[in-house]
Amino acid sequence: MTVSTTLPSRPSGPPAASAAPPPTARSAPLPATRDTGIDLVRALCLLAILVLHGLQVSVTLGTSGPILEYATRGASWYPPLTWILQVMPVFFVIGGFAGLVAHRRSLARGGTSTGFVAGRVHRLLLPAVVTIGAVGLVLALLLGAGAPAELIGQVGMRYSEPLWFLGVFLACQALLPAQLALHERAPWALLAALATAAVGVDVLRSATGLDALGYANLAFVWLALQQLGFFLAEGRLDRLPVAVRSAAGVAAVAALVLAVATGAWSADLIAHMNPPTTALLLVGLAQTLLISLLRAPLVALSIRPRLAALTRFVTAHSMTIYLWNLPMLLLAAGVSAQLAMLGAGVLPAPPSLGWWTTRPAWLVVTVLLTAGAGWLLGGIERRRMPNTTGSSQHVLQAVLLALVAVLLILLAGATPVTAAVAVGLGMIALRRIRAGGHREDSSRTPNRHPMFLR
Repeated sequence: MTVSTTLPSRPSGPPAASAAPPPTARSAPLPATRDTGIDLVRALCLLAILVLHGLQVSVTLGTSGPILEYATRGASWYPPLTWILQVMPVFFVIGGFAGLVAHRRSLARGGTSTGFVAGRVHRLLLPAVVTIGAVGLVLALLLGAGAPAELIGQVGMRYSEPLWFLGVFLACQALLPAQLALHERAPWALLAALATAAVGVDVLRSATGLDALGYANLAFVWLALQQLGFFLAEGRLDRLPVAVRSAAGVAAVAALVLAVATGAWSADLIAHMNPPTTALLLVGLAQTLLISLLRAPLVALSIRPRLAALTRFVTAHSMTIYLWNLPMLLLAAGVSAQLAMLGAGVLPAPPSLGWWTTRPAWLVVTVLLTAGAGWLLGGIERRRMPNTTGSSQHVLQAVLLALVAVLLILLAGATPVTAAVAVGLGMIALRRIRAGGHREDSSRTPNRHPMFLR
């Protein structure tokens, strides 16, 4: 959404140990300035995702034409890399961090939970509708121009895969007011309940061999990580002794290493997202504690001019960058294949030396293409929701319609037909939001930016 992330009241570091414990109710004082360190973390994490996607997508030439493939599938070099590039837990932590501040500020201005959810979903869904519509149109044009239907199907499935994040994050943000209300009553008990439920799902999945049971952790794992963001925003983690935070972070990593070493979990941390496992809770806990320990250095680093400029750009275009990364990668793959077929280049297969040699240029070009798309189209996600009045039922209907649209694309892949249906559902959802959301008063909130993990 458009509410800024914020710094603790003491930006130079954690409060002294003698400081009074923070209030836990919604009457707790809210910090007044942006947390540029958190903004920098989000920007670096988004860059990590662009690199990860760039390494995954590969195109080669077969006897019948271009072939899209996963360069990372079965690659021995990939699992160790995921220990650096698995940053999805951080996104949900930062989403909880920003959501707590945004919601409490909204209530302080006389806003409602309904208006908060309406604004969050509006700013997630609008750029998604545009992107899905554009991809569906391009796929239809390619089919009409005679492109192989099998190749178009591969492109559509590849494009649809990252949209899981849109659906899960949207659902978590829609549930944030209710989760925050429970957090204010019993913060540690709620976190323990979510973590215990996540462990229980993993145990039951392992005992029965039914992988489908693991999808219950789409709620338990990601909501637990979102709540870690509440703790970070309230300063609870910063108030813990450094030794306690350090020990807890080391213990989380040690538990993860032990589970991998014994064969209980895969060393590929990306594989733990489908469905989510409690490994992500350990990853997210370690990452959150590290952020807490490095708050002051992160702030100092984030105000350097070049990094500050990068962070501002990503902050203002983040949802667009995420949504357009795969289309830009697929465009680059298509152009590369076309040039190779015309004899103007080669497409080395992974993991050959030639493939590794071309990866730096490939990553730079695709990141720049994605940034260009963000710069050109980022204004869409900054559009404010018009003043509206209505009921919470309208917002609930909008959330459900949006989730159905995303689920359709995930299950069936992006095709001209599924894209058109998803766009239609998304537009109806946007109309429901505009009919059901009491827009937050933005007149008192300067420097507003689009909401993506804010």
